[in-house]
Amino acid sequence: MPSNLVLNADLSVAPALRTWIGNNRELLKGFELRIASDVLSKLNSYGELGQLKVTPSRAIVEGGDIELASTILEGDVSGLIHFPAPSGDRAGDVLTAPLLRAALLSNLPIALNPASASALVRGIKGTRRGYLIFNPISGQGDPVSELAEIRSHLEPQIMLQVWMTKPELDPGEQARQLIEEIRAFERDGGGESILIASGGDGTVGAVASALQGTGIPLGIIPRGTANAFSVALGIPTGLKAACTNLLLGNTRQVDVALCNDTPMILLAGIGFEAGMVNKASRELKNVLGPMAYIFSGARQLMAQQPFDAHVVIDGEAMNVHASAITVANAAPATSVMAQGFGQVIPDDGQLEVIIASPRGRMGGLSMLSSLARSAMLKNSANNADILCLRTPQLSIKLPTAQTMVVDGEITETEHLEVSVIQGALTVVAPIRLTP
Repeated sequence: MPSNLVLNADLSVAPALRTWIGNNRELLKGFELRIASDVLSKLNSYGELGQLKVTPSRAIVEGGDIELASTILEGDVSGLIHFPAPSGDRAGDVLTAPLLRAALLSNLPIALNPASASALVRGIKGTRRGYLIFNPISGQGDPVSELAEIRSHLEPQIMLQVWMTKPELDPGEQARQLIEEIRAFERDGGGESILIASGGDGTVGAVASALQGTGIPLGIIPRGTANAFSVALGIPTGLKAACTNLLLGNTRQVDVALCNDTPMILLAGIGFEAGMVNKASRELKNVLGPMAYIFSGARQLMAQQPFDAHVVIDGEAMNVHASAITVANAAPATSVMAQGFGQVIPDDGQLEVIIASPRGRMGGLSMLSSLARSAMLKNSANNADILCLRTPQLSIKLPTAQTMVVDGEITETEHLEVSVIQGALTVVAPIRLTP
């Protein structure tokens, strides 16, 4: 959806708006112009709109001013350009008070003459732009108040536009549509742009998958249960602190993995990890929050059955009888099954591979204890039942299909091919103080 401008004029001065548009066609490229149909008829008669994108509303005299005012109040407009007639000439012209009032209530930039209109559009094109994909069902908070808080922190330093996720539409597809708009603004000399994902790891992962390889920065405002990717990169999980991180604008190049040809920013797990995530239902997460994973992990420990796998790493093949295989690109300390080396480095061009083969339930408890201690101390796990490897790619074949989790999504698989694309994703993240 392109950036929107509302253009309007009292009918007696519509020729002045028409002239301004004709002189600024290049400047207006990349915007979608919202214009009432009766005003539009005055502008189109001379063909000044050319190839510009225009969305007409109903005529002002039929309530078009109210329709456009509603669009402004919904936050879908970047600026209002309105050319009023001189005060003595307005009696027979259209009413525009709702437009101006809506713009004032929304703290929206307003231009009332040609000079200020040109300055307004140049200012918008040069402003840092934020495209926010907001998942209203993430987390346990009130999405209306959370979105209002995000706006209060980011505006006016970032010109923010909001797109709500929809059940029938992948957030990654929304991101790809916005990437096209960002590219169009770059071609037309627009300012810096950032694409922001606000939700849980599913929303963040979908948007990151679309952004990988584009160079467009990914901003994150975490509002999910685990927020694993944010925690792994040191991005604050509080709304105000996360917004402050975006305003500071420090960026970091991190790796993206391809798991069976699908982008993966966190990890893939077969066995224990997959069972634990599968048992952490939405209802359980709503009640227990992050503790849901600990509860489901305890249940999975009792139920986990070992499986056979044929693993090929760096050309070397091995057959294993394991309870868990975890392949991590990035993971926080709370993703215990990925902590064989004590930390997962998200920008080293390597995958951390943990193969756990505990014997019995006590062996399973010992394995988890070793990995948790490794995460706390940031050193390698010391446990004979845990094999830890680093590699840029690997393949796994399974004699029988196993449940697998990839970035929180559950599936069944008989094979796993994972490789790393180093530095493929630009993320707005705090400066690292330690390696």
